[in-house]
Amino acid sequence: MGCSPRCLCVALLYRAALGPREMVVAAILGSLGQKPVKTRTNETKLGSGQSVAVRRGVRHTRARVGILAPLPALSPRIERLLIEGDTDNQYAPHTHQRGGTTRAAAAHAWKITRAVAAAAARAGWNKNQFTHVMLDGPFKAGQHARRILQLRDRETALRWLHRAYDGAATHIAHTSPIADRHDFYASLAALRARVEITPWPGTQGKTDLKNMLARIAICEQRGDWDHTVSERDLAERMGCSRATAIRSNTRLMAANRLRKLDSGTSHHAARWILILPVTPAPSHHESTPQGPKAGGALCGLTARQPNREPNIDSHTATRLMHKDAFAFVGLSGSGLAIVCALAERNDQTAGELVGTASISRPTTFRQLAKLLALGLVEKVDDIYHLTTTAIDGAGQTTDECPNPVHNWHEVAEHLGTAGTGQRRRNQHARERDHWHKTQELIAQRRRPAIALPNPRRPPEQYFTANGAALHPKTGEITEWRIASDGQWIFPPWWPEPQ
Repeated sequence: MGCSPRCLCVALLYRAALGPREMVVAAILGSLGQKPVKTRTNETKLGSGQSVAVRRGVRHTRARVGILAPLPALSPRIERLLIEGDTDNQYAPHTHQRGGTTRAAAAHAWKITRAVAAAAARAGWNKNQFTHVMLDGPFKAGQHARRILQLRDRETALRWLHRAYDGAATHIAHTSPIADRHDFYASLAALRARVEITPWPGTQGKTDLKNMLARIAICEQRGDWDHTVSERDLAERMGCSRATAIRSNTRLMAANRLRKLDSGTSHHAARWILILPVTPAPSHHESTPQGPKAGGALCGLTARQPNREPNIDSHTATRLMHKDAFAFVGLSGSGLAIVCALAERNDQTAGELVGTASISRPTTFRQLAKLLALGLVEKVDDIYHLTTTAIDGAGQTTDECPNPVHNWHEVAEHLGTAGTGQRRRNQHARERDHWHKTQELIAQRRRPAIALPNPRRPPEQYFTANGAALHPKTGEITEWRIASDGQWIFPPWWPEPQ
């Protein structure tokens, strides 16, 4: 779009007041017949009451102009993502796949496009409007699509954008927008139910499960998906070390279950957001021995299989996972999974616990033997069930346990893990104290802000009233001269000061 002579005149008039970056905004507003006025705040007010927002060095009008004017409005966060791009790296991939930076950049652009497509579909944009904004608009979010258009052809770019929009529309069709706090808690309950029936195999899986449950509890208390938690506080909630919590965060971000919004500051923790996946269609209860076939239970010879789908009580896990009894060398995460699986559905066989707790068969029998010896689990034939007070750590007298424990502290003492959580909290407290003392020492050693002397302007004691320069040591008048504005008059052969 070309600028009129009036537009260029307005740009030149306000360049000194607005700066080179805002000159473009002044030019656009001048062509629209609006006069910007410089204010004290980080805004440039217009004659009609509108304003130009200044954010992170990028300036754009709050009024919807151009191709966005006739379209339904997006949320402020998504509109900023569309116009400025991912300035905070909220959608940056956290994987190390083959392909190097090119593959990472493509994955980053795909996430940004899907986020904009989801917001556009929810706002009511159709597919043609979305592709028109991404391809024909000057917005940072459509930069990758325009690059595909430049390197290949328009058909390939349209196919890439259509795939992003169709996937976002499918996601929108299976989810509902969060309008109030009740909708949020309904979505949080759906995520909790999803976590309960998701398999978390292995030691790393159990750690990731505790990480998700700790964050769900924080979000439930806060009332928002966006939550702030430090690595040490998260480790204390999970009942693990800080390094283990950091590795778990990396795995959850790679699995698109968690996103890091910012890295925090020296006095504030990092900000995170949980991601709610789309709930899949329910599976069949019956299948062939070789696994599910095309057509489900009505295909081929069927046989009743034991219920091996994961199913635990997440509230029990959140309540018990930070206790010393479930440390890594104690009952660990597998023992916690067995207790939570029996708390959700009591009276299970060892084969069923292999599936419901997502652990291996040898680990199942090893942890069941520990729980039987503590009096927390009772075995009748091949059926295992929790005792009535097992959730509180109090066992009952059985054939396998003549002297049961009375609380979880006794369980930790019996397993040799008592005091693990307290030592961890003490270590974290020492690290926090060391951090604060270090910051205080740095603040004390910081030199005061001193204005650097201007090399063009000499001190007042080194020149006379008639503009003659004085030698700083001898005080003799030299051939150097001072201009009326107090700056040096350099000879032609003298290099320009930097």
